Amino acid sequence: MTTHQSDPANRARLRWRSRRGLLENDLILTRFLDAHEADLTDDEVDALTRLLDLSDIALMGLMLARGEPEGEVDLPHVHALLARLRTA
Repeated sequence: MTTHQSDPANRARLRWRSRRGLLENDLILTRFLDAHEADLTDDEVDALTRLLDLSDIALMGLMLARGEPEGEVDLPHVHALLARLRTA
């Protein structure tokens, strides 16, 4: 079984997807990955992947705590990762 930590391609892909159109998103995500990428669990990677599927505006709203996840991203591990991102 391939995990995020054991596959350099997965790690590079996640970092690339974290580059966003909004500079603020890009800064928060890059800073977070610089500090925590090496210790992310597979659940945290899944949560981040789900968040990266959102539009830049929706993602920024969640990271700034202007709203809470809804629909497909309203999952416990997404909420947990958002709590970490909000302190980054």
